[in-house]
Amino acid sequence: MKLMNTASAPEKTAKMTTEAKEIVGKVGKEPEYAIPLLQEIQRRHSYLPQDLVEAVSAEAGIPVSNLYGVATFYSQFRFKPQGKYLIRVCHGTACHVAGADIISAVIAQELGIEEGGTTPDNLFSFEKVACLGCCALAPVVMIGDRIHAKLTSSKVKSVIKEYKNGEA
Repeated sequence: MKLMNTASAPEKTAKMTTEAKEIVGKVGKEPEYAIPLLQEIQRRHSYLPQDLVEAVSAEAGIPVSNLYGVATFYSQFRFKPQGKYLIRVCHGTACHVAGADIISAVIAQELGIEEGGTTPDNLFSFEKVACLGCCALAPVVMIGDRIHAKLTSSKVKSVIKEYKNGEA
């Protein structure tokens, strides 16, 4: 049985237009506000929905190609939904030497996804980052805004289990 989308195309367009007006009203419509506009979209949705980027483009009078040019240049922007918990594994020099590759492999195995992926239940997204600035605590993983330090394979499994069970 196929489920139907409850929102019609005109309703969805009206919703996007209303949200675009809110965002542009809050941030501004000048071209130099491209980054803050994109950040506000992503803050609201955890990624950049194409229809909302296009609506903001139209509302602000900034060409959509300019917004996408900015969004593709900066690694902070995402084009697909992110899980509830974003897991960032540091792969800076100290973390690399301390076993970041092993930590990443364990996370990928535990979640059943590769780096850059999101679990089917949208609970976790997983990415590698260049540095989290916690070199003395290597290897380090950041989940949401919490740092998990001096990890081992068993510790990272335990941390993931806490998040899966809603204990974190």
